[in-house]
Amino acid sequence: MAFVITSPCMSEKSGECVDVCPVDCIEEGEDQFYINPNTCIDCGMCVMQCPVAAIVEEFDLTPADEEYLKKAEQFFENR
Repeated sequence: MAFVITSPCMSEKSGECVDVCPVDCIEEGEDQFYINPNTCIDCGMCVMQCPVAAIVEEFDLTPADEEYLKKAEQFFENR
């Protein structure tokens, strides 16, 4: 399971999550930050630092937020 950054990041995009990630799996995209689902170690450090509660565990995604996991997978496929 990986963590996923959802819609609140799009309006905030503050980036505190990047600084605390021990495996550097969070990158800034054009409209939000993304967590690489292949390298995330599920430590939860990013969740505690997000000021807008945009980061959720993959299995807690609502149907409406599942698109953000797909966006992250696509973002890292093109790297």
